[in-house]
Amino acid sequence: MVESTHTRSTPASPRTGRDDQDGSRSQIKIVVPDDHSMVSLLGSRDELLHAIEGAVGDDLDIHVRGNEITVTGPEAETDLVSRLFTEMLELLKGGTQLTPDAVERSLAMLRGETGARPAEVLTLDVLSSRGRTIRPKTLNQRRYVDAIDKHTIVFGIGPAGTGKTYLAMAKAVRALQDKQVNRIILTRPAVEAGERLGFLPGTLYEKIDPYLRPLYDALHDMVDPDSIPRLMAAGTIEVAPLAYMRGRTLNDSFIILDEAQNTSPEQMKMFLTRLGFGSKVVVTGDVTQVDLPNGQLSGLRVVQDILDGVQDIHFCRLDSRDVVRHRLVTDIVDAYNRYDESRVPQIKQGAAGRDGSRKRRR
Repeated sequence: MVESTHTRSTPASPRTGRDDQDGSRSQIKIVVPDDHSMVSLLGSRDELLHAIEGAVGDDLDIHVRGNEITVTGPEAETDLVSRLFTEMLELLKGGTQLTPDAVERSLAMLRGETGARPAEVLTLDVLSSRGRTIRPKTLNQRRYVDAIDKHTIVFGIGPAGTGKTYLAMAKAVRALQDKQVNRIILTRPAVEAGERLGFLPGTLYEKIDPYLRPLYDALHDMVDPDSIPRLMAAGTIEVAPLAYMRGRTLNDSFIILDEAQNTSPEQMKMFLTRLGFGSKVVVTGDVTQVDLPNGQLSGLRVVQDILDGVQDIHFCRLDSRDVVRHRLVTDIVDAYNRYDESRVPQIKQGAAGRDGSRKRRR
């Protein structure tokens, strides 16, 4: 609250006032309602408070006394922190457990130009299963989840760790629970095995299992492991390599194609045309991690140009800001992006040199 009689009708009830003559700095006092624990708001040993202080810089002073938080500093930053605490209180009210990562992501949203509210983005329950709730953790993830609800075919394109496959799986399990579909079909291309599965030792299941294991891992997070064999035996859940989709029409199904960057344009067309009545398709992939042999063109690279403007198909792009793995993964993705961008002029120059050499030989 400010040293004035003005009080906002928000859970945090901030008031603002100037603490110097030129108005460049301000002070906000936030009174935390008694029904909220200060430990849940500021974290064990103030870890959330420290995360806020580290993110906003040294120009801001945050002082806590009892259930009052006083923020002093540049007006724009004090207003930002005031809004952050308001959002944090809303998140707590909605049952969201606050973490330093959630605080930093909330700050990033509030600093953005989209007007997105963390309390709206981070409280959407996609799936509650096995004692945990799966929610989007970034604005782009929320848009991705919303797109899956609104469109029949959705492409989730982005780097590793952005939740593309995991959120799609959660939506598939939720759709099955709500009886919106009769089965879930999970598929991915077994690129490393190619068409030479017969030359590998073991049964067919043993040959393809390593390529499908990441899908099983996600499935075990969301479905009772004891029920998975029964659901698979009944055909309610199917996990299979992409080649097994050929010639089928998939009705009343939630179908996920993972690692789609490793499909050829022909395979992508084959997969998309399996769509039957009452079905939904989600295609996920990372165009920077193509493993196709001999420089073969990726179906995921060209599909947006082909399907641009087709109704009921939506493309969602995620980036390093949406990575929800270890913080280093974000830095690694950004570093590789910078490296790739720096190589573009060199590649073009090399191609031009080869063209000139060929012309001289002629």
